[in-house]
Amino acid sequence: MSSNRRIAVVLFNLGGPDRPAAVQPFLFNLFNDRNIIDLPAILRWPLAKLISGRRAKAALAIYRAMGGRSPILPNTERQAAALQASLGDLGEVKVFIAMRYWHPLTEATVAAVKAFAPDEIILLPLYPQFSTTTTESSNRVWRDAAKKQGLEAPQKLICCYPTEPGFIAAVAKITAASIARAKAKTSAPIRVIFSAHGLPKKIVDRGDPYVAQVSATVHAVVDRLGLAASEWMVAFQSRVGPLEWVGPPTDHSIEEAASAGKAVIVVPIAFVSEHSETLVELDIEYRHLAEKRGAAAYERAPTVSEDADFIAGLAQLVRRALNDPQRVQAGSGTPVCADWPRCACQQGEL
Repeated sequence: MSSNRRIAVVLFNLGGPDRPAAVQPFLFNLFNDRNIIDLPAILRWPLAKLISGRRAKAALAIYRAMGGRSPILPNTERQAAALQASLGDLGEVKVFIAMRYWHPLTEATVAAVKAFAPDEIILLPLYPQFSTTTTESSNRVWRDAAKKQGLEAPQKLICCYPTEPGFIAAVAKITAASIARAKAKTSAPIRVIFSAHGLPKKIVDRGDPYVAQVSATVHAVVDRLGLAASEWMVAFQSRVGPLEWVGPPTDHSIEEAASAGKAVIVVPIAFVSEHSETLVELDIEYRHLAEKRGAAAYERAPTVSEDADFIAGLAQLVRRALNDPQRVQAGSGTPVCADWPRCACQQGEL
C-alpha cells in the first residue's frame, strides 16, 4: 500500500448529552430513529416528542449522577487517538468520530471527512455485535449524508467483530481481574453475568443477529477463561416500554444470584465505552440491588475502552479492510461481515 495514501477511519457510536439542556433533544433523536421505532415519519415524530418529553426528567437525574454529561464522547476521542497512533505506519491516516444521536453528528463528520479528501474510507462501528438498531442505523444515516454532500471516495463498512481476538483478549483480561477482586473478598461461589443492552424480541424475530453475536462473544470469552457452566450466564439490561424484550433480564439475574449468596461479577459485553448504562445502571442501581439481596460481593468489570488489546484488534480490522478488494456493506438488515478470515454470521453459525 502506498504510504502517501490518505485514509479516513470513521468510528460510529451512539453519542450522549454533553450538558443538561441536551438531554431531551438527545432522547428525541434516539426515538425518532426509524430503526428504533418502526413507524412512518408522520407518526414517529410526534411519538418521539412525547416519549422524550416524558423521559427527560428521569434521564436528567441519571446524567446528573455522572456530572451532568455523558462521558461517551471523551472516551471515544481517546479510542480514536489510540487507534490513529496504531495506524501511523500506513501513511496519512485520520480517525474521525460520527455520533448517531448527538454531536459530533454524522452530517458534520461527513463534511470533515470530505474536507480531508481521503483516497479510501473505512467505517468502523464501536458496536462489536451487529444490530439493525445500531450499526445499520448509523450506516444508513452515513450513506444518506455522504450522498447528499457528494462524498465519493471508496468506502468499506466493518459491520461486526463479535469474536475478534483482540476484543476477546481485552474482555477476558478485564473479566479475570474482576473475578480475582471478588474472590479476594469472599470464598462464596461466583456468578459472572455478561450483560448486553436489550432488544425487543420482535426485532430479533425479524432476523437481527445481535443476540446470537452476543452469545458468540460470551462463549469466546468463557472458553478463554475456562469458566464452568455454573459460573456464568448471559443477560440483557435497559428494558423500556411495553414490548416483550429478549432475556433474561440482568436485574432479575442479579437478584437470583445474590439471593443464593453468590459473588456477582457483571461484565458489559456489548458496550466498549462507559456511559449511563454502565456508570449508573450497573454501578449504582444494580449494585444496590445485589447488596439488598445479599450478594457475597459485587464487582462490575470496566468496559474495554482504550485497552491495548482492543485497540490492536480494531487496527487489525482496519488493515484487513484496506487490503480486501471487496466493498463491505450492510443493508436491508443483512450484514456483510468483515470479521476476517471468515464471518460466522454469514456462514449460518450464529
